Amino acid sequence: MAVVEGEFDVTMSPELMSVGASGFGLHRMVLDKRYHGALEASGNGEMLSFMGAAQGSAGYVAMERVEGQLGGLRGGFTLQHHGIMDRGQPSLSVLVVPDSGSGDLTGLSGKLDIRNEDGKHYYKFDYVIAALP
Repeated sequence: MAVVEGEFDVTMSPELMSVGASGFGLHRMVLDKRYHGALEASGNGEMLSFMGAAQGSAGYVAMERVEGQLGGLRGGFTLQHHGIMDRGQPSLSVLVVPDSGSGDLTGLSGKLDIRNEDGKHYYKFDYVIAALP
């Protein structure tokens, strides 16, 4: 298992907001990311989110295609995001979609941790590249 860390920049552009009769709404955003460090890549994806009735409660899911270099290897892979905020308590899972790796990253699996400090975004990526059966 290899581990790399670095920063990333993200721009989220609203695509759609759908508010139902109850006043609750789903939000759809387009993601545009730039990863820096051992993961030198761009990420593009879509996110759906929902804000709960209580302050600090929300959820989101996203799919993100990442293309570039990881530890000098060129290729791409897809990340699946699943996040929950339960009255301010976060829970986030960002996993590589199985068999989504391409190029030198074929066989990639792993988990990406994200943290936000003082308005900056950081990642820690635990991954392995295994030979395909």
